[in-house]
Amino acid sequence: MFKNLIVYRIGPDWVPDLGAALEAFEHEPFVPCGATQPTSSGWTPPRGVVHAPLVESIGGQWLTKLMVEQKVLPSSVVKRRTDEIAHHIELQTGRKPGKKQQKELKEQATLELLPMAFTKQSAAQAWIDPEHRLLILDAGSASRADTVVTHLVKALPGFAVQLLQTRCSPAVAMANWLASGEPPAGFSVDRECELKSTDEMKSVVRYARHPLDTDEVRQHIELGKQPTRLAMTWAERISFVLTDQLQVKKLKFEDVVFEGKQGSADRPEDAFDTDVAITTGELVQLIPDLIEALDGELQPGELPSELTGAAPAAKPAAVASPAATDASSALATDTAPWD
Repeated sequence: MFKNLIVYRIGPDWVPDLGAALEAFEHEPFVPCGATQPTSSGWTPPRGVVHAPLVESIGGQWLTKLMVEQKVLPSSVVKRRTDEIAHHIELQTGRKPGKKQQKELKEQATLELLPMAFTKQSAAQAWIDPEHRLLILDAGSASRADTVVTHLVKALPGFAVQLLQTRCSPAVAMANWLASGEPPAGFSVDRECELKSTDEMKSVVRYARHPLDTDEVRQHIELGKQPTRLAMTWAERISFVLTDQLQVKKLKFEDVVFEGKQGSADRPEDAFDTDVAITTGELVQLIPDLIEALDGELQPGELPSELTGAAPAAKPAAVASPAATDASSALATDTAPWD
């Protein structure tokens, strides 16, 4: 159900109201692109069933999904058609179109080609935990996450979020875990890692299916390379890759997590509810443990631990709440890929 995680703290002014959210989302459902419309976005049922609610509440957890459709129009195709129109004008008038007219011809060519363009659809799942005031997005990039946040802020009155920040940056913490060979309590380090130098060379070393408790890895860290990606497993239940931007990627639930699922959903329509309950139930434990492994939530006005000289602690995991920086960039209205 989730492959990536970007976590936000929901601001104090938003009052959860499921009925109001359902009504607000119904004003912006997903509608495919029109003939000359380069992109279209809107909410679609997270259950994947036509006419199902645009927001599902399961065990107090809200699920919704934003769909974005874009026309795929290669720039080379637009240029070729623009050149054809310009050449025709030159034959008729005896002069080449100037820069201003070339721009207008490009817009004309784009409008002509859009009805014939293929479309590309992408969706991002959004999970709101009203009790803990968290927003978790299944988004593989910051730009995709920003798009979903923008739509949520537009739809829900008083809704504002901040990206997660921790006292210890992921890069510093991951370097400490690799150098010491001691991952935080409840976590283990797996066999995938990316190290990048901070100098102008920006040299990169990648390990895949390779042990990381070696002198070679420690030497790279001693020479100043910082981990940008590190594969980890939590409680032998969820494996993932942590990035230096505090994004969780390649999320994978181990078989043990779903052992009790078989037979628990007699009807196909109940499978979605079961998946949501199990998945969110696991992640509401993983997320605070990961925050605590990174020295806890960074409070407003507080300096990161690496700036205060405090060493990142690998202490037993405990429930904590995330926080971080404003996210509100608008959806681009061109034909560039969403992410």
